[in-house]
Amino acid sequence: MTGHVFALAMAALDEVNGPEGQPPSQDARAEWDKIDWRAHEEQVQRLRQRIFKAAQEQDWPRVRNLQKLMLRSRSNVLVSVRQVTQRNTGRKTAGIDGEVALTPEARAQVAVQVHQSIGSWNPRAVRRVYIPKASNRAKPRPLGIPVIMDRCHQNRVKNALEPEWEARFEPRSYGFRPGRGCHDAIAAIYSTCKGHRARRVWVLDADLAAAFDRIDHDHLLAAIGSFPARDMIRDWLKAGVFEAGKGFAPTVEGTPQGGLCSAEHNPPYEQCRVMRSAGLPALVTATLGVEHCA
Repeated sequence: MTGHVFALAMAALDEVNGPEGQPPSQDARAEWDKIDWRAHEEQVQRLRQRIFKAAQEQDWPRVRNLQKLMLRSRSNVLVSVRQVTQRNTGRKTAGIDGEVALTPEARAQVAVQVHQSIGSWNPRAVRRVYIPKASNRAKPRPLGIPVIMDRCHQNRVKNALEPEWEARFEPRSYGFRPGRGCHDAIAAIYSTCKGHRARRVWVLDADLAAAFDRIDHDHLLAAIGSFPARDMIRDWLKAGVFEAGKGFAPTVEGTPQGGLCSAEHNPPYEQCRVMRSAGLPALVTATLGVEHCA
């Protein structure tokens, strides 16, 4: 099934790269949509669950072997390309190369390029853009937008790395984690503080200033240990930033906000807000999860 699914993308690319001067056929445009996405996503999800279970059991050789399988998976490639080019809100935003993939033909071509470059891709510098901060619109927030190939590879790597660390993180950590958000944190705080016999009725509200900008590369790489795509993550961290009017600047620390992997680097660096708990005299803190930017 997996080979057949990927062959459909390959067939679409063959049609796109057909004889010069001949437009792609309507059948070629439909190939991308003919892929059985449900079966494909289920296959990736099953492999993620196997990595999670092996990490829970601390069977690290098995974790690494399963991660290698995920990184080579054609299913993972197609799911990642679809996520980046079709589902993410940033799909229309280009990196330094100015390229996006908004048609079925373009997405099929990206899928083939990603699969062919699994072992040879060299990360590109990110494009620096600024958006206003939600808390202070007068102060801009810097984003780093990777090229579309980097985003696809990042999603591919994320599917291998994320389930391992989901099994290792603290159970009471809610920021930057799949399937968790601020409402889960609020519920946990309420369960701790409710009742007349509650002993912990306050929470320290703290925030790490410029947490993304100051993440230590060496510490992060040491934390992920022998993860099979460790070298690629290192190259993303060191890829640098290109800003219009200023040119290229190397990155010696921090991770650019805007890439798919940036939030994966940051648990448990969670942004907090103070709220008043209903029925309780004390101020409590709700820990907020942040969605992926790309």
